[in-house]
Amino acid sequence: MPRVTPRAAIVSKSAMKQRPITPATRIGGSKPRHGLARVLSKLGVCSRSQAQAWIAAGRVSVNGRITLDAERPTDAERDRIAVDGEPAQAVARVYIAMNKPRGIVVSADDERERDTVYALLRDAGLPWVGPVGRLDKASEGLLLLSNDTVWAAGITDPSSSLEKTYHVQINGLPDAAALHAMHTGIDADGEHLAALRAQVLRVGGRNAWLEVVLDEGRNRQIRRLMAALGYDVLRLVRVAIGPLVLGDLGKGQWRHLTRDEFDALCKTPPAAPQPSTVPRSRHPR
Repeated sequence: MPRVTPRAAIVSKSAMKQRPITPATRIGGSKPRHGLARVLSKLGVCSRSQAQAWIAAGRVSVNGRITLDAERPTDAERDRIAVDGEPAQAVARVYIAMNKPRGIVVSADDERERDTVYALLRDAGLPWVGPVGRLDKASEGLLLLSNDTVWAAGITDPSSSLEKTYHVQINGLPDAAALHAMHTGIDADGEHLAALRAQVLRVGGRNAWLEVVLDEGRNRQIRRLMAALGYDVLRLVRVAIGPLVLGDLGKGQWRHLTRDEFDALCKTPPAAPQPSTVPRSRHPR
C-alpha cells in the first residue's frame, strides 16, 4: 500500500456540520485484554496483518521492551505501546465510500503489482484504511474503507444482515424459471449459492441487466451462481450496501460518510463524541 500522510480534517464539508463519527467500541477500561496485534489494529494505525509484520520485525515495544509475540495480552489504555520508539496513539476514525473502477484490485499489497484502490487515495492525506468487505478485480461500484476495524467487522458480520445490491449484466435473457432458480439457489463446489432477490431491470438484444440482492458474502457468489445457470457476467456493479447507495459518485472517486449514513449502517450508533482530527503519524505504512 502506498504511504499516505494524515491530514487534519477527516470529514467532508457536508459531514462537518453533523455530529462527529465515533468508533463503535472503545478499547481498554473494563474490557478484556487483547493480543498486541489486535490492539494495534483497533487503534486504527494499521491492519492486524501489518501489525503482525511490525512485531515480527522487532519494531514494536510494550512498556519499554521489544516483543515478538503478536498475541501478547495488552491493554491499550494501561500499557505503553510504541512502534519504532514512537508512541502508538489512536487516530480519529475514517469512514469512506468509494466507487471502485473495474480492473482495480482491493488489496494493500499486490504481488503481481497491479493497480490497487490505494492508488486512488495516494494524495488524500489519510491515515491507514482497510477495505470493509470484498469486491473482486472485475467488479465495480460501492466499496467501504475504514480504519475502525471493530466497525468494519460488524458491517461484514453475516449476523448484520446488511443487504448488498448489485446491477448485473449477463449474456442472456432469463425467464421466470431462471429468476426463480437464482432465488432458490444451486449447489456448487459444496456451497449453496442463492440470491435474496433477483429481477430483470432491462433487456436489449441478447443481453439483460438484472438487480441481484444478497444478504451474505460468499466468494464470487453472483458470478458462480450465474455460471451454474449458464450465463456469463459481462458487468457487475455494486450499487448499495444496506441503506447506503452509490448515487452519482464518479468512478474512481471517494468521499467521507456523513454522520447520518454512518448511523444508518449501524444497528446501535455510538454515543460518545470522537475528535475530528488525525494525529500526525510517525509510523511508515
